[in-house]
Amino acid sequence: MVRLQLRCFDRGNNYQPILSNREIDEYAHALLEDYKPELLRNPGTINYQHFLESYLGMQILFYDIYSDDPDKPILALTAFREGKIKVFDRDNGCIKKIVIPARSVVMDNSIVDIGKEHLALFTGMHEAGHATMQWHVYTGETFDGEPFDPDYDWNNSIKPIVYCRRSNIESRLTVGKKPTPEEWREHHADCFAAAITMPNKTFRPFVTGLLREHSYYRSTTITLGKDEDWDILALDLLPDAISDVYGVSKRAARIKLKTSGFIIGKV
Repeated sequence: MVRLQLRCFDRGNNYQPILSNREIDEYAHALLEDYKPELLRNPGTINYQHFLESYLGMQILFYDIYSDDPDKPILALTAFREGKIKVFDRDNGCIKKIVIPARSVVMDNSIVDIGKEHLALFTGMHEAGHATMQWHVYTGETFDGEPFDPDYDWNNSIKPIVYCRRSNIESRLTVGKKPTPEEWREHHADCFAAAITMPNKTFRPFVTGLLREHSYYRSTTITLGKDEDWDILALDLLPDAISDVYGVSKRAARIKLKTSGFIIGKV
């Protein structure tokens, strides 16, 4: 596996990476080049289960994950080390604790139902982002098990299981609000998921081609609110085509269109 070359850290927060969206894009491209170069040649859908299991060596488990807040359900979690989690036991109608192994990703059963494939894909790659970019934050070790910094005191490290709620997936940071370290980690994982499911190397020419197919020659940017037909193109037609090819949701596609500069305005 290609390692992330970290340039900047937040030493006060377990050496949390300080990353730009561009650096995350570059890392996602490097991983795809190593894992399956074809995904950088032609637009297509990445198999998140194969990527997690065969490439990263993670184990995928499926449970009804218990959430302490019904309004903020937990869609998935990544266990960097062995630990206990709460799940709902449907057979006995109760909440119970189970032990999950290190290097595992637990997906909630609610997102692997028929019709939820888009959300499952993005969530799986979101968890891959935590695993590939933040392993040392939760364990003090590199992804390969080597000490990240032998001289650093990791006794007060954060719990080595990260829970990702619905609000963390297919999301963006709130403008004008100073993110917490946890929010930054979730943001990085979501940027990674977008970068690896919709790599710029194919995404940009694909979208540019779609704009031309729909006779949009003004530029490669659509400013929302100026023309109803172009709004429909930006918010429906383009996301539909992106969803079909890359396997992501229309919501994820809209956010990617905005962050890539193809859309200006609220999505």
